[in-house]
Amino acid sequence: MNYKEFEEELKKVKLNKKEFSAITELSYQTVMNWNNTDNVPKWVKSWLSNYIKAKEFDNVIKSVKPYIKD
Repeated sequence: MNYKEFEEELKKVKLNKKEFSAITELSYQTVMNWNNTDNVPKWVKSWLSNYIKAKEFDNVIKSVKPYIKD
């Protein structure tokens, strides 16, 4: 994944770089430096994919929860 693809994926998941940095516990400067090398670490693609799945799962739980008895 190059930096432009990274930015596009962030937009899809409605995260900005500061939020991504905070969630992944990376410094914001580190994330910004990826632009200089145009080399985003390989793990970022799978992390974003899992983030999307987790958000979808959260939405399913939220929509089903009112119908489940404790």
